[in-house]
Amino acid sequence: MSGDNGDNVWILGAYMTKFGRHTDKDLIDLASESALGAMKDADVTIHDMEVLGCGSLFNAQAGVGQQLQKQIGQTGIPVYNVANACATGATALRTVLLTIKAGEADMGLAVGVEQMGKGGLLGAGGKGDRGRKVYEPSGRYGSVMQVEGVLGTGLMPGVFAQAGMEYAYEHGGVDFEQFAKVAEKNHAHSTLNPLAHYQKQFTLDEVMTAEMMSYPNTLLMCCPNTDGSAAVVLVSEEKLRTLSRDQQKRAVKISASALTTDPWTEHAQVQPDVNTLTRNAAKQAYETAGVSPQDLDLVELHDCFATAELIHYDNLMLCPPGDAGKFIDERGPWRDGQTPVNVSGGLISKGHPIGATGIANVFEVTTHLRGEAGDRQIEGAKVGLTHVIGLGSACAVHILEKAAV
Repeated sequence: MSGDNGDNVWILGAYMTKFGRHTDKDLIDLASESALGAMKDADVTIHDMEVLGCGSLFNAQAGVGQQLQKQIGQTGIPVYNVANACATGATALRTVLLTIKAGEADMGLAVGVEQMGKGGLLGAGGKGDRGRKVYEPSGRYGSVMQVEGVLGTGLMPGVFAQAGMEYAYEHGGVDFEQFAKVAEKNHAHSTLNPLAHYQKQFTLDEVMTAEMMSYPNTLLMCCPNTDGSAAVVLVSEEKLRTLSRDQQKRAVKISASALTTDPWTEHAQVQPDVNTLTRNAAKQAYETAGVSPQDLDLVELHDCFATAELIHYDNLMLCPPGDAGKFIDERGPWRDGQTPVNVSGGLISKGHPIGATGIANVFEVTTHLRGEAGDRQIEGAKVGLTHVIGLGSACAVHILEKAAV
C-alpha cells in the first residue's frame, strides 16, 4: 500500500444487499445484513468501529442508527442519523470520512438503507398550494392555489423530463431516441449484475414504445422504487498501515469527496437546476483528486431517469460540452466504450432505495477496482467516480482509486 498523504481515508470493506422487494425483511434486517457484510468483508468487527453514520430518508426521524446498533452491537460509539434527499447514503459516508479526517476515529461504518415497497410517484415538495386556503398571495411562495401540473411539476419523472428536454433544446443531436439509448444500455448492463432489482434486456424499440410517464421518459426509462441497503467500512491511512497485507491490498482510496447544494441562479427559480451543483461537485472532486475525466475507468452516476443520465455525461465532463447525444450515439458509456457508465445497470435497473443508493454506487466502483466484479468486471479498472443528486438539492461526488501495492 502506498499513499502520498497520510490524511487519506480508505474503504476497507463494502457490501450491498440484493436490491428488490424484500417483503420478508424489515428496514433493520436489511441494514444489519449490509453492516455485518461490510465488516466481514473488511475482516473487522463492531468493536473496531469508532463511529457510525446511518442514512435513511423515509425513516429520518426513527433513529435508525440506534435501532441498527441493537442488532449488530451496542458499543456506545457516536451515531449520526443522516437524511439528505437522494444523497443520503453518500452523506452518511462523508460523515464518517470527515470524523476520521478530524482524528476522532480510526475506523468507522457507514450504512444506507431504505424500504420503499411500491411507493408510487415521488414528488419534490407536496401540494403546490402548500396547504393554504387563502385567496390572496401570501407567504414564502405567494401561491393561492395548487400549481402542480399547471405551472410545471414537482413529480420526479416530470422534473427530470423537463431537464432533459431543456438540454435537447439547447443542443442539437439530442432527441427521444438518444434518451432511450441510455435505458437500453443500462437494462443490458443489468443482466450481468445478480444484485440488481431487474436483470432483463430490452430492445431500443421496446424502451421507446413502453408506457409514457413524462415525455421523453417512458416506464422503462424510470428507476423503480426498491428495498435495499449498502454499507462500507472506512479506515484512516495510519490505521490501515497496521493491518494485514491482504487488507491493504483490497483497500480502495477515497481520493476526493465533494458535497454541494444549489447556488442561487435565476433559472432555478423556474425549473429545478440539477446541473450547476453537479458540475460544481465534479470540478471540486477532480481538482482534489488530481485526476481528469479522461482518467476514469468507470462511473456510477445518478440515472433516476434516462434524461438525467444523459445530461450528467455533460455535467461530469465525460464528453465535450453539448455532446451528450453524440457520446451515447457512439456508445461511449457502454461497458466496452470510452468511459463505462452504470455497468451495474444503474438506478434504472438496479433500483433506487433512496438512502442506500449513494453507498451502493461506491460499493459497485470499489468492487471493480478490487477486480472482484465477476462477469461485469471492467478489466484493469484503477480509477472510478460515483455521483448522486437529490432535489432540494444535494449532490455528492466521490473519486476512488485502486490501492498501489
